[in-house]
Amino acid sequence: MANSKYEYVKCFEAEDEVMYPNIIVLQIDGRDFGSFSEKQGFEKPNDEKALNLMNACAIKVLENFSDVIFAYGFSDEYSFVLKKETTFYQRRASKILSIIVSFFSSTFVTKWKEFFSQKDLSVPPSFHSRVISCASMEVLQAYLLWRQTECHTSNLYNTCLWKLVFSGQSEKEAKEILKGTQKQEKNELLFQQFGINYKDLPQIFRQGSCAIKIKVEDIVKYRENGTPVKRPRKKAVIVHSENIATKGFWNNYSCLTEELGLLAEGINKIKPEYLRSFQFESKLMLSTWIVVRIDGCHFHRFCEDNGFQKPNDEQALNLMNSCAVSLLEIFKDIIFAYGVSDEYSFVLKKESLLYQRRSSEIVSTIVSLFTAMYVIKWKEFFPEKEFKEPPYFDGRPICYPSSEILRDYLAWRQVDCHINNQYNTCFWLLVKSGKSRTEAQSSLKGTQTQEKNELLTQFGIDYNALPIMFRMGSSVFQNKDELTGNDEVVVEHCNIIDTSFWKEHPRILDEEEPLLAILRPHSNKMLRLS
Repeated sequence: MANSKYEYVKCFEAEDEVMYPNIIVLQIDGRDFGSFSEKQGFEKPNDEKALNLMNACAIKVLENFSDVIFAYGFSDEYSFVLKKETTFYQRRASKILSIIVSFFSSTFVTKWKEFFSQKDLSVPPSFHSRVISCASMEVLQAYLLWRQTECHTSNLYNTCLWKLVFSGQSEKEAKEILKGTQKQEKNELLFQQFGINYKDLPQIFRQGSCAIKIKVEDIVKYRENGTPVKRPRKKAVIVHSENIATKGFWNNYSCLTEELGLLAEGINKIKPEYLRSFQFESKLMLSTWIVVRIDGCHFHRFCEDNGFQKPNDEQALNLMNSCAVSLLEIFKDIIFAYGVSDEYSFVLKKESLLYQRRSSEIVSTIVSLFTAMYVIKWKEFFPEKEFKEPPYFDGRPICYPSSEILRDYLAWRQVDCHINNQYNTCFWLLVKSGKSRTEAQSSLKGTQTQEKNELLTQFGIDYNALPIMFRMGSSVFQNKDELTGNDEVVVEHCNIIDTSFWKEHPRILDEEEPLLAILRPHSNKMLRLS
């Protein structure tokens, strides 16, 4: 990010490091997946293809992130365990939860057609995520026992429920029949009325699934005589076990004992309330502006792999803008968004109570949904391209206590857009003229705005004549269509520090906390983009 006088706003970014030696578990679960399952026509009580898709995504997470060594999942949730001594993104909770949930969401959409070749995604899937900070191996063991017990309990109930529904009962009647029943009574109901022995149901339904890394011998090359040369490597696989929270299961896999430690012989059932106390959660301060800024992860490589135009790919920027529009259409608490390159900042109204202002839910949901939309919309903007690896983003929440500071945040991001775009425009012109990247960097080192403008003039380019989206970024907000009178989300490219823009859009200024206060003139801080 470029330097500017507005950079002081970075001091409002809170630290959220999960302290060592606590073991980090990331739990993700589907956002409104009951509705999603209905719209996609998933089988009840379990859709094996959907479960296998979840498992495939978990495998991909283990393959992509070496610090994730174990995962357990059932239904629409998955828990990922990171090795004890991980320094993954400096153990920052917001980074960990946003990156993994974004990658999982991206993979879910990318792999959808492998499992549902005849079904299109009618709605974008998205997930919540939260960090569990396990203070000891005993807490981790109790957590895994809790989740597998929940898998069994919910699957037994749902199996009974849907068997009753399929036999002619309404859902309401079926729930009334099951109300207050115990495990044994449900087992008897299945056997006596439907001839089903619960223990004969597929393991994936009853026990959930484990994604784990095992050591295998892999052929790395062949000798001249055709003899294969093998080397040991780790491979992520799916296994099923009746009880994953036991010493016996744990000791079967060396990576678990090596990277985490040993489990106790046995553990008593622990109340969920105790385990929830280890959730690494914070609520964002009331009466503050919430900004969620998302950034592309390893997007330099992603851009190279997909042949994006340099210094700006207009279609890639339009794809980002389209995703931002979708988020404002879905979440009415997002009143404004500003984007440039591979980042977007979403501003939630000051009075927002979205997810009771729980940081992890707000960040993970916005990042997950944005990522899913990015993959779904990819073909609209790049019909001839198939990306090699799933795109994904990180996210962080920031609270700004005053309108003035929020205004300076927006100024910082737009200054950053201008400085970076001017530099990159010069850099790629020099590279395309024959200089190496190192030579281009050396030529631009220490240059100021005027010097860069003079360099561009040598190439016959007036910087101010370049597309305004490249120079000023994109602003997304609700607006009323003058012809129809209907509300619509629009994208505009403008100086968001200049109050004249906001005066032309009084509805934005009249939000519950008027943005006019945010954008009041300060003559000594006006942004100059030329």
